[in-house]
Amino acid sequence: LFPEMAIHLWKNLLQTTKERILQQRRLSLYDSAHGYEEELIKKKLQQFAGGSIKLSKEDSGIGILTLDNPKLMNAFTGTMMLELQDRVTELENWKDGKGLIIYGAGNTFCSGSDLNAVKAISNSQDGMNMCMFMQSTLTRLLRLPLISVALVQGKAIGGGAELTTACDFRLMTPGSEIRFVHKHMGLVPGWGGAARLVRIVGSGAALRLLSGAASVGPEAALHLGLSEQTLASADETQALEEARAWLGQYTEGPASVIRAAKKVVTAGRELPLEAALRTEKDIFGTVWGGPANLQALVRRPKHK
Repeated sequence: LFPEMAIHLWKNLLQTTKERILQQRRLSLYDSAHGYEEELIKKKLQQFAGGSIKLSKEDSGIGILTLDNPKLMNAFTGTMMLELQDRVTELENWKDGKGLIIYGAGNTFCSGSDLNAVKAISNSQDGMNMCMFMQSTLTRLLRLPLISVALVQGKAIGGGAELTTACDFRLMTPGSEIRFVHKHMGLVPGWGGAARLVRIVGSGAALRLLSGAASVGPEAALHLGLSEQTLASADETQALEEARAWLGQYTEGPASVIRAAKKVVTAGRELPLEAALRTEKDIFGTVWGGPANLQALVRRPKHK
C-alpha cells in the first residue's frame, strides 16, 4: 500500500507544480508583504478618468488592443490603467486567441502617463503602488499565450516606450520613434521597462537608451534589434493591415499549437533551465497526440 500511496502523492505534487507553473503568469508579482495595496491604488486611479482601452477579438484569433486617448497622445489616465488590467484578464480567458496587436488611436502610440494623475499621486507610497500595479499588469501581458506585437506609429514615449517592451515584437511606421525619456523627468522606468529592455537589446544598449534618453527611429531600432520591421505606410488603417499580415505568418495554424509555442518560449525566458525543460515537457504533453499532431501524421508531410 505504501508505495502506491507514495506514487499517488508524487503524482499530485507533480500536477500541482505543473499547474502552478502554467498559471504563474496570472499571479500578481506583489502582495501585502511587499507593501502593495492593490485596492487602495485602484480607488486612487479611478479618480483620474478619461480615454479608454478597447479590445476587439477577430475570428482569425488576432486581438486588437487600442489605446484611445488622442487628446493626450494616448497617455494613460488612471482609469485606462485599470481598464488595461481588465483587458489583460479578458485576454487570459480567451481560449481561441493566437495573436495580439497593440496600437494607439490617432496615428500615435502612447506618450506615457497622464501628468495630471502623476502629480496627484506624487507621494512615494502611491507612486510605489502604481509602479507595482503596472508592473504586474504588463508582466501578465507579456506572459499571455498570444504572440504580441506593438505597432508603433508616431511617438512611444516614457511609459509608452515601456509598453512596447511588454510585447514579443515591435513594428514601426516611417517617422515613428521610441524614446525612454524618464531621465528628463528625474526618473527611471517603473513599469518594468528597463528589465525587459535589457532582455531585448542587451545591457549596453539599454544603458545608452536610458541614460541618453535619445529618440530611436525605425532605422536605429532595427539596428538595435528593438524593432522587427519598418512598415511601408504611416497611415493608421494601412499600417494596421500590414501589422495583421506580418503577425499572420506566425499565427497561422491551430490555436493549441501557436499558444504552446509561446508558452515554451515564456518558460525558456523566465525559468531556470531545469524548470524550463520540465515546463516544456508538460506543454509538449498537451499537444502530443492532439488533433493537430494526429492530422499531421495522417498527411505525413514531406519536409523540404
